[in-house]
Amino acid sequence: MRMKLKINDQIPDTDIYQLVNGEPQKNKIRDILGEKKIILFGLPGAFTSTCSKFHLPGFIANASKIKAKGIKDIFCLSVNDPYVMNAWGEVNNAYDKIKMLSDPYLFFTKAIGAEVDRNSKGMGIRSNRYAMIIENLKLINIQVEKETKQCGLSSAETILEML
Repeated sequence: MRMKLKINDQIPDTDIYQLVNGEPQKNKIRDILGEKKIILFGLPGAFTSTCSKFHLPGFIANASKIKAKGIKDIFCLSVNDPYVMNAWGEVNNAYDKIKMLSDPYLFFTKAIGAEVDRNSKGMGIRSNRYAMIIENLKLINIQVEKETKQCGLSSAETILEML
């Protein structure tokens, strides 16, 4: 899969959603990510098999090791609504380890070229699976899976080795 976003590109400034005090809040993604070194990983959907068994749990389990390498925050982004992303974070005890972001209208996903057609599986248009290292809103590294069922290139363990 070819992404539009390339190393050294600035992160596109699209709208993104989070659940704040029980209410959906729209912000610009660049304001949420901030001027610091962060990890942003994207995936097809909350509560889906590979996402729930490997991708999110890997980042939760490795959050302290990743942050010890100079990463300020870790963000998880999916094409789900903010209520679903919040619930998924709660079920997985993400709490202060991972910040859950919602891209329900695919604004960010399409801006970086990560959209994948999952209509045949009843899921509509979703995000491919990827992980990015971003510093001061500039893409430093990106790992993109060839298939959304895979979670090797974009895993927390792989990203940790790159830091």
